[in-house]
Amino acid sequence: MSALEGKSVVLTGAAQGLGAAIARHFHGLGAGLILLDRDGEGLAETCAACPGATSAVVDLSDVGDTERAIAAVVTGPIDTLIHNAAILRVEPLETVSLSIFQATLNVGIQAAFQLTQAVWPHMKKQGGALVYVSSRSGVEGFANETAYCAGKHALEGFSKCLALEGEPHGILSVTITPGMYIHTPMSETTYPPELREKWVDPIVLAPAFSYLASRPMHLSGQRLDAWALTQQELAT
Repeated sequence: MSALEGKSVVLTGAAQGLGAAIARHFHGLGAGLILLDRDGEGLAETCAACPGATSAVVDLSDVGDTERAIAAVVTGPIDTLIHNAAILRVEPLETVSLSIFQATLNVGIQAAFQLTQAVWPHMKKQGGALVYVSSRSGVEGFANETAYCAGKHALEGFSKCLALEGEPHGILSVTITPGMYIHTPMSETTYPPELREKWVDPIVLAPAFSYLASRPMHLSGQRLDAWALTQQELAT
């Protein structure tokens, strides 16, 4: 029996790309899934591949809509939260609208805060895993990514604080970056040809997330590389 059999997992950004791959992987391990995304059609496709999953179409940039979704589907104890949803719009500062800037930060960090608060009470009793998908933009700056970098930097700090608060309760909190070029709808719009030659299917990285769901507490507070972690786990 898988260690994730019967465990409850909330996953954002589940309609496509890395999120959809993680959902399929966790479903294969017997986890109970709660899948969130604003793309209803894509979310339905992921759910079709993961029979029994619960889902909610939600705009995570909207506080009220996020609260509604949480109230509707996060109704019981949650063992793992994976916040994968993000907005990346490559655009110079002078043309970025306030609404796009706010939406990017709202999805990246505001939704992370709302979801984490929702699952925290049970995790304080039973332990749990908080996994926040970051990127190089969480520790570096890139031209034309002011909103995205700001959100990812905030997520890194958020996770470190939660690792400290969660340690006495057996709550793991980490950020994780793909660590490898992956073929997703987002990368199709941002990767140059030379990187497209190197990209891999995101399903290759999914085992890193199931490993983190097992709560290796010695990693809490760290920023991890999914590609390296997957290779390490497969090697053992």
